[in-house]
Amino acid sequence: MGQSVLVLGAGMVGVSVALHLQRRGRSVVLLDRQGPGEGASFGNGGLIQREAVFPHPFPRSLGELRRIAGNRAIDVAYHPLALPGFASPLLRYWWHSEPRRYLRAQEAHARLIETCIDEHLALARGTEAEALLRPIGWMRLYSDPQMLEAAAAQAEIAAREHGVGYALLDGEGLAAAEPHLLARRAGAIHWTDPLSVSDPHALTMAYARLFEAAGGRFALGDATTLRRAGAGWQAQGKDGPLEAEEVVIALGAAAARVTRPLGYAPPLFGKRGYHMHYGLQGNAVLHRPLLDTESAFLLAPMRAGIRLTTGAEFAGPDAPPTPVQLERAEPVARRLLPLAGRVESVPWMGVRPCMPDMLPVIGRLPGQPGAWCAFGHAHQGLTLGPTTGRLLAEMMTGEAPFLPPEPYRAERF
Repeated sequence: MGQSVLVLGAGMVGVSVALHLQRRGRSVVLLDRQGPGEGASFGNGGLIQREAVFPHPFPRSLGELRRIAGNRAIDVAYHPLALPGFASPLLRYWWHSEPRRYLRAQEAHARLIETCIDEHLALARGTEAEALLRPIGWMRLYSDPQMLEAAAAQAEIAAREHGVGYALLDGEGLAAAEPHLLARRAGAIHWTDPLSVSDPHALTMAYARLFEAAGGRFALGDATTLRRAGAGWQAQGKDGPLEAEEVVIALGAAAARVTRPLGYAPPLFGKRGYHMHYGLQGNAVLHRPLLDTESAFLLAPMRAGIRLTTGAEFAGPDAPPTPVQLERAEPVARRLLPLAGRVESVPWMGVRPCMPDMLPVIGRLPGQPGAWCAFGHAHQGLTLGPTTGRLLAEMMTGEAPFLPPEPYRAERF
């Protein structure tokens, strides 16, 4: 069994894997082309989503598909010339979203999600990271009373089957909870369990500092140089080659660039997202993150200001940023909340790594002894980093996994 490990990718997933392996006696080097948490972990909505037990299936109604095809929505946008490259993974996504297949995926997804709060707190408690985790939940707002009623019924199923906490608010209750909202809504679901992260990048950095303080090493380098070195592995760091007996590929949307030359080509696809921070006018306050169902964007109070995040953009891997969704969302957001000016001059952009069956890849890399996978978490990398780190570390060190790992194995594709 290998005693040295090279972890490729220093986002929330990679940092969590490195930290858990280190705590089990492994000598770990964490390698990335940029600093910890500067990829997709930097730009999310900052939610540890304990309520997210139902992953998002591919739309199956003709009305919804027509709306998306119009390419003028806030929640979904696409570059037409890039669509052929997404045809295969999206068709697989549609296939896995068939109700019976979706149910199997949902059950496996929920098993991961149910652990997320405990696993984050196990790393953060008593450290600088703990102050970043705010137990305030988040709200989803509804304009249509029938949609609110349907959402409440779904929330009750989540509560009954998965122990999810929530509160149902009518319009008056919502106005009392968030008195600076400018628009009236029929009500909201307040998901009470999730932790809201005031600075997602700072949280990943805090976990990385725990890793380094305990003797772990972070190195800048190029993960795509990974190759066999005898019975182990080697990748090129900025200051020279790095070798280890085992390797973990935790590279998010870029993982297939490393696994494909090793004989494993997962149907991984990336969804781009953007964010921008804003001030608030006067003494206005936003007490907790909220997602307005009617306009399909998230507003979250963070250290840097109010973060406005967009939905999914499908574009070629080297296409320049096209933040049209942000331009569509901002005027709507200003009608919802008294936003002041933009904090940054340029929007942030990142890529979310998605698998067509809505489940991450956690486990051995097929056909490559000593190589392991931890990628494909879609929108839940921040949420599931510590859970993934623990599960994979237990598998690698011969412990009994605290969750059944079979649904996440790489061989399923």
